[in-house]
Amino acid sequence: GTGVASMLAAANAGADVVDAAVDAMSGLTSQPSLGAIAAAVRGTDLDAELDADATAVLNTYWENVRSLYAPFESGQLSGSSDVYRHEIPGGQYTNLLYQSRQLGLTEKWPEIKAKYAEANRVLGDIPKVTPSSKVVGDLAQFMVSSDLNADAVVDGAETLAFPESVVQYLRGEIGVPPGGFPEPLRSKVLGGRGLDPIEGRPGAQLDEYDFDKARAELQSKYGPDDISDKDALSHALYPKVFVDWKEYESVYGQVSSLPTDLFLNPLREGEEVEVQLRKGKSVLIKLVDTQDEREDGTRLVTFEVNGERWFVPITDNAASATKDRREKAGGTPGAGGSPMPG
Repeated sequence: GTGVASMLAAANAGADVVDAAVDAMSGLTSQPSLGAIAAAVRGTDLDAELDADATAVLNTYWENVRSLYAPFESGQLSGSSDVYRHEIPGGQYTNLLYQSRQLGLTEKWPEIKAKYAEANRVLGDIPKVTPSSKVVGDLAQFMVSSDLNADAVVDGAETLAFPESVVQYLRGEIGVPPGGFPEPLRSKVLGGRGLDPIEGRPGAQLDEYDFDKARAELQSKYGPDDISDKDALSHALYPKVFVDWKEYESVYGQVSSLPTDLFLNPLREGEEVEVQLRKGKSVLIKLVDTQDEREDGTRLVTFEVNGERWFVPITDNAASATKDRREKAGGTPGAGGSPMPG
C-alpha cells in the first residue's frame, strides 16, 4: 500500500531509477503502479515524460493476459501491513499463500508467516531476495512441519535434517550476509556434518563451465536442431527444470506455438482455432468429436487439421485413475514382456 509513496520518496531523495509495474500487473505483492508514479510526477522536475496513450495499450494487453491466468492467482484481495513484521518478498508471499491453500493449510497461513519471521531471525535477519529468500522460506516450512521454535532449531542444529538450501547458505555457498553468519547455529550445523565453511567468493571455487561440451551433449541427446545457445544457457542455470521441460516436449510437442487460452483450456466440439507453427506456416485445427471411453482407458478424438481428419487416441486421466494400466514392453534390449496374453 505504500509502494507509490516509497518510489516517490526515493525519487525525491535523488534516485535515478525506481522499479514499477504496468498498472494491470501492479499492487499487492507486485511493484507499485507505473501509471500512478508517472501521473504523480507529471509537470514536475521529475517528470518521466511517459506517453500515457502508449502505456494504456500495454495496460490493456496485460489485463487480457492476466485474465487468462486468473485461476493460478493466489486469491489475495488486499495489501497487508504485517509485511513489516515477516518481511516475505512479494513473489514468495504469493507462492507460499497459493501453496498453503492448495495443500489445505489455509488455517495455518498466519503460523507460516510467523515462522518465516522467526526463521529470518534465526538466520541472521538477512536481505531476502532469490536465492536467500528461498533459504528462509525452506527453514520456515521445516519449522512448521517439525513443530520447532527458534531455540529448538539452534539446540538441535547438529542433528536436525535441515533443508539442503539452509546447509548451503550456512556453508557460504551463496555468499556472506552483511551481518555475518549466525552463531552458534553455523558452527553446529557444519560441525555436525563434517563440513568446512567456504572462504572467499563462492564462485571462485567453481570450475569453468564448458558451454561447447554441454551443448554437444544436449544435441546428442535431443537432436542438433533442437538445442540453441539459449537452451544451453538454460540447462547450465537450471539443469533439472530444463530436462523436465524437454521430456514434456517429447510427449506434447512444441506447445509454445499454442495460443494461451488453448493451452490452458480444452477445445469444445465444433470449435476451430488457428495455430502458427512458425513464421509463414499456420494450421487450422477443429475438434470434431470425442468418443466414449474405451476398455484401455482411452478415448478416440477426431480432429480436422486443414480439412483433413485425424483420429487420435487420448488417455482419459479421470478414467485411468480407476483402472490398472501396464505399459507395453518395448523392443529394446532388457525389455521383457509377458509370455501370455491377458
